[in-house]
Amino acid sequence: MKPSKDYIIFPLDVATAAEARKYVELLTDDVGMFKVGLELFVRSGPDIVQLIQECGPAGIFLDLKLHDIPATVSGAMKVIADYCVRFVTVHCGESPAMLQAAVSAAGRGVGVLGVTVLTSVSADDIRAAGFREAYAGDIPALVMKRAAMARKAGCTGIVCSGLEVQSVKAKFGRDFIAVTPGIRPLWDAQGKDDQERITTPAKAVQNGADYLVIGRPIRNAKDPRAATRRIAEEIDEIK
Repeated sequence: MKPSKDYIIFPLDVATAAEARKYVELLTDDVGMFKVGLELFVRSGPDIVQLIQECGPAGIFLDLKLHDIPATVSGAMKVIADYCVRFVTVHCGESPAMLQAAVSAAGRGVGVLGVTVLTSVSADDIRAAGFREAYAGDIPALVMKRAAMARKAGCTGIVCSGLEVQSVKAKFGRDFIAVTPGIRPLWDAQGKDDQERITTPAKAVQNGADYLVIGRPIRNAKDPRAATRRIAEEIDEIK
């Protein structure tokens, strides 16, 4: 089993490259990857990828959640493939052809992850979006349907909540990567935020999660490095 720190993905949910550098330099030896989302990438572009690569050994998860016609997604993915990142996200959405185009354009160097249902989304949100009650009343069923779409398209894995990982692994196998946001350590007591479907690091790993996206508990800690190591220790206890 890989070192516990390698399960941890820290999201660089900051507005500038200068802010990102602070966390990258602090945490590069204590996390497996850094996640670069839309805000930071739109502001900094490929330079932020180069900054992370120059600062240390941690990998890069480019979380752009691509969602467009297949030709456009393919073109974007061909550019991303040159960045030498570990993973990039594409919304499962309604088009298997879009996922297939992403996988084909990425080649062997980049793992394409299908985004199933965002962890901020509730059953009421699903209903409001016009989904049938079979899915609005059973979000895990929608996650599994989209996971099957991603698997068939050739994706490396998916992004799903830690509550759904066990079912995903049971159906699609250990080699189908599961990245889980919405992670809150046992010791984190910050109260309500915008995540709806959350779980602990240890529970998510027990259920089969390959990577855990953990932001607020680290970013809001007085000592982010100590918080990161504490999370790794929590994972160690169940390995």
